[in-house]
Amino acid sequence: MIKPTVLIVDDNKRFIDCLVDMLEENGNTNPVKAAHNYNEAVKLIATEKPGIVLLDMNMPGKSGIEVLHYIKEEGCDCKIIMVTNHSNDCYRKICLEAGADYFLDKSREFGLIPSLIKKMSA
Repeated sequence: MIKPTVLIVDDNKRFIDCLVDMLEENGNTNPVKAAHNYNEAVKLIATEKPGIVLLDMNMPGKSGIEVLHYIKEEGCDCKIIMVTNHSNDCYRKICLEAGADYFLDKSREFGLIPSLIKKMSA
């Protein structure tokens, strides 16, 4: 199994730290990269070529949906998991139609992330 590089894009540092700890503990990834906004995300996507991107939807400035559109427009070869507190059906539909592979509720489905990453890496 090839371990993918994972990029977390979220403006909440505590969430990022918790997720990094969980992913590194599971050992299914290369070192995890993090971005806190759109600009940092697009730079890291271009330089790191992540295999999996975990995207928060709501961030200051440009949203995670805009990062998702950038990834698809650039033809980046990565899997995308939207991880948000705004998990209503309208946002789910928008993100999945835009090309996200998964759409998770941060508060209820956070624990699914390691198994999804393992599944995506197989």
